[in-house]
Amino acid sequence: MKLLIIEDDQEAVRYLLKALEDAGHEAEFAFDGDNGLSLALQGGYDVLLVDRMLPKLDGLSLINRLREKGDTTPALILSALGQVDDRIEGLKAGGDDYLSKPYAINELLARIEVLARRARSSDNNEAAYQVSDLKLNRLTQEVSRGGQKILLQPRE
Repeated sequence: MKLLIIEDDQEAVRYLLKALEDAGHEAEFAFDGDNGLSLALQGGYDVLLVDRMLPKLDGLSLINRLREKGDTTPALILSALGQVDDRIEGLKAGGDDYLSKPYAINELLARIEVLARRARSSDNNEAAYQVSDLKLNRLTQEVSRGGQKILLQPRE
């Protein structure tokens, strides 16, 4: 799996790189939010590991910008800010998971696997179905025929 670590603590990055390599993953890193955003936008990553408190662009703003651009790469937020409100804020900003520091490397690896598996699963399950000019989006629960929206009742 190819991962992007966006973390300003160089010692933490070295530790993560070694642990991820030992687990059979390939990882790249960025030490600030601007560089991390640039690398993330280039794509090709299975999961992003994003620290909240980064120089130049904080982790939540970084994830928010990715989501605004339509990037759905799973993002695991790593942060020393571990209160319930902090975790909720991170998830609402577009994070897919949140892990408070300090964390066990085995838990981090398990969460990475879950996020990657979930992303692969959603890639395989198309949200929209189409037969001729009839379209159904099962996520938004919208139906149209010939470009005309069909209003359905909740039970339909």
